[in-house]
Amino acid sequence: MPELVSLLPLVGIALLFWLLLIRPNSKRQKELARMQSSLKTGDEVMLTSGIFGVLREADDETVRIEIADGVTVKVARGAVGSIAHSGLASDEPEEN
Repeated sequence: MPELVSLLPLVGIALLFWLLLIRPNSKRQKELARMQSSLKTGDEVMLTSGIFGVLREADDETVRIEIADGVTVKVARGAVGSIAHSGLASDEPEEN
């Protein structure tokens, strides 16, 4: 019995580690994968490198992003970091 009691703090630390670090990270990864699989033509996206563009073509592994008029780059689908909200990638300043 004393052996089990001495293991209790170790089990508690492992559980706390899982709750605070591993579980939230796996949730984030699942959400990112869900977003990347739901991409459609015309979406404004931000790549993980910080480049904004418009999705012009998508297949299973890669996507083509238009980053300027007539400039299209082919990147891995995993390089898409987020779907940009309208207005974030525009050249026009916001009006207050």
